[in-house]
Amino acid sequence: MALVPCQVLRAAILLSYCSILCNYKAIDMPAHQTYGGSWKFLTFIDLVIQAVFFGICVLTDLSSLLTKGNDSQEQERQLKKLISLRDWVMAVLAFPVGVFVVTMFWSIYIYDRELVYPKLLDNFIPAWLNHGMHTTVLPFVLIEMRTTHHQYPSRSCGLAAVCTFAVGYILWVCWIHHVTGVWVYPLLEHLSPGVKIIFFAAVTIIINIFYLVGEVLNNYIWDTQK
Repeated sequence: MALVPCQVLRAAILLSYCSILCNYKAIDMPAHQTYGGSWKFLTFIDLVIQAVFFGICVLTDLSSLLTKGNDSQEQERQLKKLISLRDWVMAVLAFPVGVFVVTMFWSIYIYDRELVYPKLLDNFIPAWLNHGMHTTVLPFVLIEMRTTHHQYPSRSCGLAAVCTFAVGYILWVCWIHHVTGVWVYPLLEHLSPGVKIIFFAAVTIIINIFYLVGEVLNNYIWDTQK
């Protein structure tokens, strides 16, 4: 795919995430006023991750165009750092967290939506915004993987970073329950303490599996092209 269409595509995706975030934050939901605000929901955290990631992509594209034909070694070095940051965020956060949010949300939603997205939320969140938060994330990140080769970190470092994120979010959810007495997700209300531990361990394993899937998919796409 040509360079300019890729740039336009990334810019359009970035603008769509900015629009989704602005519309979501503008919604007057009771949950936004409680402890942790929007930051207690993994969906919102993922939206921020995706927006930041595509912002870095757009910044990388602009820097690449500005340094094209320029012999400045300093600018080349800064560009390489930006590309390394872009690839790291894609590998460790954008792909595994994005795929996890989409697959887990719709899997639980199909089983029993009240466990993850109570029908009451339909009064606050329109259908298009729900899909913007829980559906389009997957095709957007797959499009990015298909159009750009991302250099993954070593597997041990990548998995360690993913585990750190997963455990950090789990601890954040547990802390919110400790402070408020209410679980962020209704699903957790129905689980015994032992089952919660198994559930959290399974969640950590799944997000690590998605990291490995991203690594394999990225290598497959670009090794095949080579």
